Amino acid sequence: MEDAPIRIGIIGCAMIAYKVCRAIQLAPNATVAAVASRSVEKAAAFAMANGLPPEAKIYGSYEALLDDPDIDAVYLPLPTGLHHKWAILTAQKKKHLLMEKPVALNVGEFDEIVKACEENGVQFMDGTMWMHHPRTQKMEEFLKDKAEFGQLKSIHSCFTFYGDENFLESNIRVKPELDGLGALGDAGWYGIRASLWANDYDLPKTVTAMPDALLNEAGVILACGASLVWEDGKVATFYCSFLSNLTDPLTVIGTYGTLHLNDYVLPWHDHEASYTTTPRPVWDGRNYMPLPVDHTVASTLPQEACMVREFATLVQNIKKNGAQPDPKWPTISRKTQLVVDAIKVSIDKGFQPVEIVG
Repeated sequence: MEDAPIRIGIIGCAMIAYKVCRAIQLAPNATVAAVASRSVEKAAAFAMANGLPPEAKIYGSYEALLDDPDIDAVYLPLPTGLHHKWAILTAQKKKHLLMEKPVALNVGEFDEIVKACEENGVQFMDGTMWMHHPRTQKMEEFLKDKAEFGQLKSIHSCFTFYGDENFLESNIRVKPELDGLGALGDAGWYGIRASLWANDYDLPKTVTAMPDALLNEAGVILACGASLVWEDGKVATFYCSFLSNLTDPLTVIGTYGTLHLNDYVLPWHDHEASYTTTPRPVWDGRNYMPLPVDHTVASTLPQEACMVREFATLVQNIKKNGAQPDPKWPTISRKTQLVVDAIKVSIDKGFQPVEIVG
């Protein structure tokens, strides 16, 4: 007998919730069981727009959804400034937690969220979707191949998108009381995560924000970059912005090989994604050989549905087998948050180097 699908409630109707709602519906082991907003009308409109089944419950308050005993887990796409309160309440209600990034305004808040999850035996996972694409596993295999890739030397990434006038005036990501980390927390999270991922989640020794950060009148970051330096000399750079055309390349360079892709955050296609590896070149008198090799990885599901499937699998294992929550995901989130915090401090201190204290 197959396990019953994990019943997920969605708290908040932000735009990203539409994408993840679809992902929950596509995942073979999860279902959207309820949606809550600050009004019944908004929740009902969200349910209709997403084609939710009639049995999906509609709530006009977040508390009502959390009190529903039939909900196994919660997807939380609220503004970052609200994460601390509602994530802790979610955990206290024994609901497993899939939460949008950035996970918190600072690591102190995040530690309190994780403490609540640990005390109540619930799984935590953040919404960094590309981590769950099968392409990511294939790229990891290349990076761990000492003969083909060698030793990691540097990581370089960028994630930008253009926010129009309305976005820059009214979007929650430019409001200090809602998402005070701005582009650093929203888009920069991906570059920081990629830098940690490529380095097997070893924290850098220092970070330094680049001196071209742009802030709005309210002090929220609209664009910034930073360099990360490890004790053994490895380096990473990233840039993020709400002010530039959509682009999201990632390059990882080793002593012998190079990994490159142009869509690491948002694959161009739902069911396949590509990357390029460049082996150690040899000069043949006219050209460097061999040429870069293109790889395409198929996926039965979009990466956001892969994320939901993995989250629901962990929850099913806890429910059915009494397993402990997987600590990998909060550990990775915390390290990402630590680097976000340090870069914010570097910007506030006039782009001075800041040491990472784990």
